[in-house]
Amino acid sequence: MISDVLIALGDLVPVLFWVGVALCGVLALVLQRTGRRRVLLVLAGLGLVAVLGLTFWPTPGPPGIRCAVQFSVPFQGLDTLANVALLLPSTLFAAVALRRPVVVAAAAVGLSAVIELTQALLPVVGRACDTNDWFMNSVGAVLAGLLAALVLVLGKRPARP
Repeated sequence: MISDVLIALGDLVPVLFWVGVALCGVLALVLQRTGRRRVLLVLAGLGLVAVLGLTFWPTPGPPGIRCAVQFSVPFQGLDTLANVALLLPSTLFAAVALRRPVVVAAAAVGLSAVIELTQALLPVVGRACDTNDWFMNSVGAVLAGLLAALVLVLGKRPARP
């Protein structure tokens, strides 16, 4: 379903990805500057619910591969951007709300590993784990941590009149 949408949008997906990253960053900055920590935590929680839904919603039919262990760097294609984007919003919002970008990014990397391991160990979910998925999720978490650090630095600066 999501793959069909990404394929239909094709060349527009990278642009939409970066626009989405920028919008999340601006939203996080505005919420941080206005002291809306709870809203940031709610957005992080909603993002986490979406992550769990997308990664554990059963797929029809048996998976072709139980677990793919790859050591490539797949910085191309729609799946790559989808995996980078998966944890980015929830990690960004949580890191800004908690003011701990490194800790939250590390926790997101760990969560991605747990998700992939669970997909491997629970065949009833009908999902296949992939080390490249974990790696690209981790890239998204680190990107979110860096963006959160930037938001926190910018948030400390006084707003211009």
